[in-house]
Amino acid sequence: MSDQETTNPTEEATPPAEEAAPNDLQLAEFDDPPPPPESPAQDPMAINDIMDEDISQKDLDAVYDIPVQVSAVLGKAEMQVSQLLKLGRGAVVELDRKVGEAIDIYVNNRLVARGEVVVVDERLGVTMTEIIKSDQS
Repeated sequence: MSDQETTNPTEEATPPAEEAAPNDLQLAEFDDPPPPPESPAQDPMAINDIMDEDISQKDLDAVYDIPVQVSAVLGKAEMQVSQLLKLGRGAVVELDRKVGEAIDIYVNNRLVARGEVVVVDERLGVTMTEIIKSDQS
């Protein structure tokens, strides 16, 4: 094999611009966006009506079976770790709420209501007195 017969492999792999394959994309092809597909205008209310019709009782029953965590918070307190470690049996932790003040009711760590503590069959319960409206839509 002579020096004249050897070629650089990179020279063979790159064809000149004029010989580019027809499948190669040219930058000019990206200048104009493609036209939107032609379709009839859709009324948003019509879509919502269709979606409402698709929701069946079976779908709602599946949602009703999802478990959620409900917490009723009597109050909160802040303390240093050293104070926490000194707590023992009979210690009293002062909370930030007054007697008779509404307690917060959380569902999955989201405040949803306020209520009052009640006794139901020798157990504690909560009567909802105020529903908190969510800011999220």
